[in-house]
Parts: sequence; C-alpha cells; structure tokens
Amino acid sequence: MRLFRMPIRPDRPARPGRTGAAVLGLGLLAGAALITAPTASSHGYTDTPISRQKLCANKTVSDCGPIQWEPQSAEGPKGFPALGPSDGTICAAGHPEFAQLDDPRGGSWPATSVSAGQGYSFRWQFTANHATTDIKYYVTKNGWDPSRPLTRSALDLQPFLTVAYNGARPAMTTVHQGAMPSGKTGRHVILAVWTVHDTPMAFYSCSDVQF
Repeated sequence: MRLFRMPIRPDRPARPGRTGAAVLGLGLLAGAALITAPTASSHGYTDTPISRQKLCANKTVSDCGPIQWEPQSAEGPKGFPALGPSDGTICAAGHPEFAQLDDPRGGSWPATSVSAGQGYSFRWQFTANHATTDIKYYVTKNGWDPSRPLTRSALDLQPFLTVAYNGARPAMTTVHQGAMPSGKTGRHVILAVWTVHDTPMAFYSCSDVQF
C-alpha cells in the first residue's frame, strides 16, 4: 500500500507553535462539550388526580415559581420513605426552587373530589419516559394537619397502590387502574412516587383530594 505525502514547501515553513495551540483549543472545546452536554433524563408528573405542579403549569394556581414552566422536574433521591427528600420538602422533591409545592397555602390548594374505596384511574404524563422500578401511591392519615408541609408522619407509609415495572418503560401517557384508599374522609394529599430503575433518582408528585 502506497502512502501519499504532501510535498514540503520551503516557502511555507512549519509553525509548530500554532499547530500546538490549535490542538489545545480543540481539546478544550471537546472537554467543554463533554461537561455542558445535557444528559438524557426522565421526567413526569400526575395529572389525574391533578398534581400541584400541573395546577401551577395550568396557571390555575399563581405564585408558583419556576415549577410552572417545568412541572415534570420534581426529581429527588429514591428510596422513599426510608430515603428521599426530607420532611417538609417532599412535594418539591427536595428542591428549594420548587418550594411553592411544599407550601400548604393554608390548606387551600384546589382538590379533586374522590370517593373512598372506589375504583380510580391514576394518570401520569411523561415528557421523557425511562426504565422504571415501580410507581407507588401514598395517602395522608386521617387527622393529619393540611395547614402544614407534608411529612412522613402525616402519611400512611404503606402504599395503597403499587404498580411494578421491573425495568420496563411506561407509555408517555400512562393510566393505572386502582382504588382509592378506604376509610378516608375530608381533605387529603396523595403522594405518587415514580422510582427510576437505572438511576439513583425518583419523581414526586403531590395531588390534593377531597374524600
């Protein structure tokens, strides 16, 4: 095999300094691209019963901060209830910039009317689906205080509905058929937790309901 070589032109001497700078510049650009390039991620929220972040996105509720533009982004550490966002920051998944989701607003969040023990279609909207471990639904205890931010002590920590995926991906719009928990009356919060299978993260979505 013959290699073609460019002839050396004596009137255009090599300029090693410039070549080195060019190579260095390309290296820095490549490094910057690796640092700033967005990584693939999964995002989603519940819209039935309507979640607080969706109420903000719909402009049904005002004074919501940045969550109104990205209702799918309440993402925090997985492992709830043993791990995950700290008490009082659960609805915002631990994000201080989404703190409006944790504000109980005096118990005045718009609430979806539901019936205890009755069948219900829980719906998720995903903007980027992902391999999923499971999605679990929790509800507040009878006698909890709706004027305070959500804590673990306010929740029944045994989920009333668990949908296992075992690494499968949900559809972009996903409906889970289940039943509302029995024995509930008055105002409550339903916390839906979507655990991503292949990252250390989960998504948190709080929906206010009236039994």
